[in-house]
Amino acid sequence: MSAIPAEFPGVTAVAKANVYFDGKVVSHSILFADGSKKTLGLIYPGDFHFGTGKAERMEIVAGECVVKLDGSEAKTTYTGGQFFDVAANSGFDIAVSGGICEYICSFLD
Repeated sequence: MSAIPAEFPGVTAVAKANVYFDGKVVSHSILFADGSKKTLGLIYPGDFHFGTGKAERMEIVAGECVVKLDGSEAKTTYTGGQFFDVAANSGFDIAVSGGICEYICSFLD
């Protein structure tokens, strides 16, 4: 398992937040010099479904969540330092039962 990054030097941070589910999921985009993008976000308690266009890697920085990928019946718990991948043109259910789940979303090629 790779280490979850603690910081990203030399990036542009987008001030306008991405707000979903009445503010229960909030992220900010960071842009890299090579044109790639990540989002850094918070998920408050609740159950949410996200669709994906591009493949994504969700790295959990802190907290805990339970994830079910589209097309699977398996539910997996992830905590700080773990990650899961989501296929392009797919989606996932994510549930946070308490506290705040902090994440980094990387868009994969």
